[in-house]
Amino acid sequence: MAFRFQRRIRLAPGVRLNLSKRGLGLSVGPRGASLSVGPSGVHGHAGVPGTGLAYRQKLNVGDGHSPRGGGAAGGDAAALEALLVEGDSLPLRLEIDESGQVSYFHADGTSMSDGEARVVRRHAEASLRSELQAHCERLNADLDRLGRLHEETPPPEVAGYEMRDFEEPPPPPFRPLAPRWWQVFWPPARQRREAQSRRLRAEFDERYRAWEWRKAEHDAAEFARYQRESDGVWDDPDAMQETLRERLEEIDWPRETLIDFDLGSDVTTIAVDVELPGEEEMPGQTWGMPPKQLKLSPRKLSATRQRKLYRDHVHGIAFRVLGAVFARLPGVQEARVSGYRQVTDPATGGRRDQYLYSVKVSRAQWLKIHFDRLDEIDPVAALEAFTLRRDMTRTGIFRDIEPFKLV
Repeated sequence: MAFRFQRRIRLAPGVRLNLSKRGLGLSVGPRGASLSVGPSGVHGHAGVPGTGLAYRQKLNVGDGHSPRGGGAAGGDAAALEALLVEGDSLPLRLEIDESGQVSYFHADGTSMSDGEARVVRRHAEASLRSELQAHCERLNADLDRLGRLHEETPPPEVAGYEMRDFEEPPPPPFRPLAPRWWQVFWPPARQRREAQSRRLRAEFDERYRAWEWRKAEHDAAEFARYQRESDGVWDDPDAMQETLRERLEEIDWPRETLIDFDLGSDVTTIAVDVELPGEEEMPGQTWGMPPKQLKLSPRKLSATRQRKLYRDHVHGIAFRVLGAVFARLPGVQEARVSGYRQVTDPATGGRRDQYLYSVKVSRAQWLKIHFDRLDEIDPVAALEAFTLRRDMTRTGIFRDIEPFKLV
């Protein structure tokens, strides 16, 4: 690049979807359940409604055959059957491998026998099926979200920052220790009781002062942010960069994202560089559930659908960043967003940045977007409506381009 960025931030994922070269992994937490399905399996915990069956799921617990720690789940199939018939709660671990097969473990990590697993399925089949089916739907919904990231873009007329209340409650009120009736007549015991009460009071005072300091620091930070986003965002470079950083960190990014940005000399323009995922990092399958089996069924995405998902995702990232810029920096009149990914240079074998697109958008152009109909917008076509540098084939193959430079 012909210019140096002044600010770099690394954004942690804010949603459950995790893109990795090993496969699809994500954590979800529905009411009554917490599951995680990934290339290494599933983990979490849940209570199965209406069965008295509670199960915990976790992978990578040694080799799955740790010594039994005792407890109600340690019996054979007959004992397990009796336990569930009596309506007792059963701690249980599940494991789902890459093919979607479910294995059952006792809470201490000991593998269940086939007979024990059959007992569990017989007593909790409907609830387990319901939870697994709902989990599949959440997996697929988060997969679909990759291509619809632009739909969460705020309009540029977003109101100013609203200060957040300090959510941590104060310590419970202190209540002095009253002497017991017999201590009234025994001065040494009464004095020890009073000393204990004074000690507890001192500890309470310390806790309360620490809470007051945390509250004061929170309120001061919120007020400073309010002032910064009310006044400083118009022409103060430091305030503008800090505001954009905070806004970008608040977005639910599907994966860890590296962003560089810098303001122009008159702070009415901004350039943003975004590190994009490689195509190999995108998930390659959806999930379903066979009608008569308690398992997950992976379904491989077609090459066409996977490439479209990637194309929509990388363009949606640019759309989302543009939304943050124009919503939070009212003084910026033009934004330039460039997306690149790391590729292997066939000439040297080393890694290099390959820019896929670079788009230049004015505030006037951005205001023409119908933000009440974002679900009808194609992020690829949206960027094509602006000044765009991109060399992409109809099938979604990208070639190198030279990004716009900051003036």
